[in-house]
Amino acid sequence: MNKHSVLTPASTSHSIGFIGTIDPRVKIAATILLAITLVSFASWQPLVASIAITALIIASSSPDWRKTLRRILAMDGFILITLVLLPFTFPGDVMFTLWGFDASWQGLYRAIMIALKANAVMCGIIAFLGNLSSTELGRGMTGLYLPTKLTTLMMFTVRYIDVLHHEYLRLRQSMRARAFRLKTNRHSWKMTGYLVGMLLVRAHERSERILWAMKCRGFHGHYHFAHLPRPTRRDAAFVLAILFFLAALITLEVLCPPLI
Repeated sequence: MNKHSVLTPASTSHSIGFIGTIDPRVKIAATILLAITLVSFASWQPLVASIAITALIIASSSPDWRKTLRRILAMDGFILITLVLLPFTFPGDVMFTLWGFDASWQGLYRAIMIALKANAVMCGIIAFLGNLSSTELGRGMTGLYLPTKLTTLMMFTVRYIDVLHHEYLRLRQSMRARAFRLKTNRHSWKMTGYLVGMLLVRAHERSERILWAMKCRGFHGHYHFAHLPRPTRRDAAFVLAILFFLAALITLEVLCPPLI
């Protein structure tokens, strides 16, 4: 199994540091607990504080900032349409009118909150799981007794998303060799649709070849991982730090009621 980082399948620039020595089970549980806590907040102050603290944790591991910011921006781009449309679909006090549609202050506030929550959760995932290899991720999920099918699905996703990325790069290189240039016209959108369709076809063919190859090697539906050692004092200290961090965020939430 490929032992690349979960968030950087092809390469990783994270140094080990303190977070890298923590038990994978503890880091996965801490990330889930942090995400659940963050999405339950109604004020922006604890979300901003969480982003700032997790950004410092990321910085302490000497990451590749270009790739890290690219991943965060990719996530923001995925929810951008929702954020733009939310002020026009959420009822409330009218902020302005565009083409007959009223934009509300309450909708704008909800859009900002969604963006802050998404970025706070993403920063937490990068901070705690950014230097976790795919094998350690599977071992940690198995150690937490998560469903076997979920663990297997996650392992395949982490392992082969990089394979699909390289397949996409080969198709793009082939299109460039035929003098294709992406523009805002009908031909470009048509060729982009062909690119997506061909990528799906090749992904399906590749998945069938991988399935038969794994069956020939005795794969029967789930991975086998070595048992993790017992948690250490370092893990206990990390748990206490996470609990203190969450308590501080919850306190900040109580002290700073939502604006709207």
